[in-house]
Amino acid sequence: MALLEMHRICKSFGCVAANDHIDFSVNQGEIHALLGENGAGKSTLMQILYGLYQADSGKIVFKGKQVHINTPKEAIALGIGMVHQHFMLIPALTVVENIILGMGNNPKVLNLKKAADDVTRLAAKYGIKLDPFALVERLSVGQQQRLEILKALYRGAELLILDEPTAVLTPQEVCELFKMIRRLTEEGHTVIFITHKLVEVMNICDRCTVLRQGRLEKVLEVKDIKDRGELARLMVGKDVGLTVEKPLLPKGEAVMRVKGLSAVDQKGLPVLKGVSFEVCAGEILGVAGVDGNGQSELIECLTGLRKPDCGTVMIKDEDVTKATARQILDKKVSHIPEDRIKMGIIKEMSVKENMILMNFTKAPLSKKGFLKGNLIRQYAQRLCGEFNVKTPSPEETMRKLSGGNQQKVVVGREIDRNPDLLIAVHPARGLDVGATKYIQSRILEVRNRGAAVLLVSTELDEILELSDRIIVLFEGVMTGCVNAIETSREELGLMMTGSPCP
Repeated sequence: MALLEMHRICKSFGCVAANDHIDFSVNQGEIHALLGENGAGKSTLMQILYGLYQADSGKIVFKGKQVHINTPKEAIALGIGMVHQHFMLIPALTVVENIILGMGNNPKVLNLKKAADDVTRLAAKYGIKLDPFALVERLSVGQQQRLEILKALYRGAELLILDEPTAVLTPQEVCELFKMIRRLTEEGHTVIFITHKLVEVMNICDRCTVLRQGRLEKVLEVKDIKDRGELARLMVGKDVGLTVEKPLLPKGEAVMRVKGLSAVDQKGLPVLKGVSFEVCAGEILGVAGVDGNGQSELIECLTGLRKPDCGTVMIKDEDVTKATARQILDKKVSHIPEDRIKMGIIKEMSVKENMILMNFTKAPLSKKGFLKGNLIRQYAQRLCGEFNVKTPSPEETMRKLSGGNQQKVVVGREIDRNPDLLIAVHPARGLDVGATKYIQSRILEVRNRGAAVLLVSTELDEILELSDRIIVLFEGVMTGCVNAIETSREELGLMMTGSPCP
């Protein structure tokens, strides 16, 4: 029986049709995957369902009745919940405060103890272990995600939309999440599972809907799918190589040396504790770890965005420990930041303006302080074509691009700078399988031509496939350094939880 039906949904942004007469239905109690390339229309369709956008035409039928959803509040009232890829939590508040926030409670009669008891009972029902009075800022990423799911369930969600739910989890946390999802469906809940990880679709989903270029491509029973390649072909429209070739290369001279690096956060608590390593020409050094274990602070120290408390950072035998971000980038260092919105792009500017942010003051794009419009336009068009950035024009405002296409702009800009050292943080986060493999192949090209690459990723498959050596961070400490061909996902997963290098 269909719990949700979306009929002939259309939504356009200017001249771009994000959803073009899409039909989408989800049965009661199933786990339904929603797949597609970046810009295929997945997020737009779900944001229409959740009341963040209104469709230009079409209708939504929920539990047998046609509904009009104008706001997320109306979606929640109907029993539709959504867990976003970027969590909507307030770190300074407790678990229970985050859960009841915005529910219309009268502060004069608010009984936090009773609310905490209700939350604890609900959490126990679904095997979720959370202290209701714990501060969110002290929770692990996996715990924060479980909190988001619990928050939706507390509000009465019958249909749960999970947007890239495993993007920042360890293999062990993914297993726990899948157990929870199966338990939810056994209790009668329904799950829409948005992901780019085709293995996960095969492992946990019952059916999947594939969108391509804003249109419905196909609906499949997962048990009838031959392999991941079939899904990739449907998403992209052609065969996609699911592996990348990594030739063996002799390791060159060290391009970056890091010794005894330590740093504290804004509260004076240690976030990096004596980290030492080197990145050599012709190699990719992977940095693995669950988000929040010092990776962000490490990269900030290496790129001049944070001053370490002790230790040194050397680039080609020059001490850059106290250098500014601009001084470091001018030493032929490229940086793909972890958060493209905060650090990689300016959404109010055009695509072409974002593409020249790093070199607009240099020839041939400018001369004597004047920008060369025709050359800039040609440069932007070349990068859009080379990195398959889907935009009507390089003049389009950056905010109108999908997240994946915004990421392609950042990656293309940084790789095109021809660096001696590429610092890439989650370079393929939010990208579809075709774009991911293309970006990974371009990162390998940087390594193959003799440059050094420091790759930070929570995706263990990506780390294992691309890296020559791998270091692991846990609570700011380097728990080990291993050769990629001599380790496994399970060993890395254990090191990511604090176990020493085997």
